[in-house]
Amino acid sequence: MNDSRPLVLVHGLWDTPHLFRRLVHRLEQHQISLLVPHLPHRLGAVPLTTLARQLDQCIAARWGDQEIDLLGFSMGGVISRVWLQDFGGFRRCRRFISVGSPQQGTLTAQWIPRWLFAGLADMKRGSPLLNHLNADLTALQRVECVSFFCRWDLMVVPGWQAVLPMGTQEEVPVLSHQQLMAHPLSLEILMKTILKD
Repeated sequence: MNDSRPLVLVHGLWDTPHLFRRLVHRLEQHQISLLVPHLPHRLGAVPLTTLARQLDQCIAARWGDQEIDLLGFSMGGVISRVWLQDFGGFRRCRRFISVGSPQQGTLTAQWIPRWLFAGLADMKRGSPLLNHLNADLTALQRVECVSFFCRWDLMVVPGWQAVLPMGTQEEVPVLSHQQLMAHPLSLEILMKTILKD
């Protein structure tokens, strides 16, 4: 059981920390120290790099350089990845769990103008941000990476590409994006990964 390494949970678009209430309830039984920051994204207008900087400040204020684990859901997984690769987060993160995150971009963001919704535009397939992250994976190689995805995801399209370019990848047999963080089967799978030594 992991009872010493803190865990950071990063929410996605149109979400708040309340998204993780079911998972947090389960984690509380294992006495894991949690940080579930609220990262206001203004409906996707805030660039993901700005949100990653805010995440960096939250983690540093709470735990300094202490080693942590990190779980990002949906857009939160990309924010987390920016923190790992561009803000040196890989130096103090042991395990990164990406859940339903458009790590390869999503077609649902393809026609969104950057001048209006910069954060959403960062998640386009082939966006400058994602191309930058994929160009050098050295930082990710220092972290244990795990990706979970929903094949029929209508938020991240195509769903089976909601995975990191390295590490283990697992399809969760649920029917929607939100069920990745709400369905009992998905929560059980996530708990096993979080609690793994």
